Amino acid sequence: MKHKIAIVGSGKAGTALDAGLSRAGYEVRFAKKGEIPETASWADVIVLAVPFGAVREVALALKPVADGKIVIDVTNALTPDFQLAMGFTTSGAEELQKLLPRAHVVKAFNTVFALHMSTGKVNGEQLTAFVASDSEAAREIALGLAKAIGFDSVDAGPLKNSRSLESLAFLNIQLSWVLGNGPNVGFKFVH
Repeated sequence: MKHKIAIVGSGKAGTALDAGLSRAGYEVRFAKKGEIPETASWADVIVLAVPFGAVREVALALKPVADGKIVIDVTNALTPDFQLAMGFTTSGAEELQKLLPRAHVVKAFNTVFALHMSTGKVNGEQLTAFVASDSEAAREIALGLAKAIGFDSVDAGPLKNSRSLESLAFLNIQLSWVLGNGPNVGFKFVH
C-alpha cells in the first residue's frame, strides 16, 4: 500500500522530500498554513519539515487530527544562532511526541541536507537515513519511505535515540558550513 503523505513546510527540505516521494509513486500534498488540519486529515503520514521555532505552533494545528497518524519529524532542534537547543536529556522529537501524545512520532531525514533528500545520494554515494521511533510499525513505514527515495535506511531504535540524531545533524552542519567542507557531504553507516 502506498501511503498518502502530507508535508507541512514547503521550504528546501519539504520540497526535496516531495520530489523524492512523488518520484517513488507516493501521493503527496503540501499542507499550507491555513489548511494544515484538512490536509493532515487526508494523509496517513505527516512530514514535519518546518523550522524548529515553528514546531509548537504546527503541532497545535495538527493535534486535533494527528491521533494514530505517523508524524515524521525532519526538523533539527537548533537555536537561531545554530546551536543545539535541547542537549542530551531530551530532543525536539521527544518534545513533539509530548505535544502529540496519540500520534506516532518518528525522527528521520534530519541528518541529511535538503539538497540530498530527494535522492538519498551525494556524489553518487548512497546516504544513510536513520529512523527512530517508539512505534515499531511507524519506524517500518518511515524506513520504507526512505528506501523508496534511495537512502540506505537504518533502524535507529526508540525515539530517545533522536537525541543522538539531532546531535549528528548538528555535527553535519559544523563539518559542512563551519569547517568549510561545503554541502556535498553526508553520513553513511557501514553495516
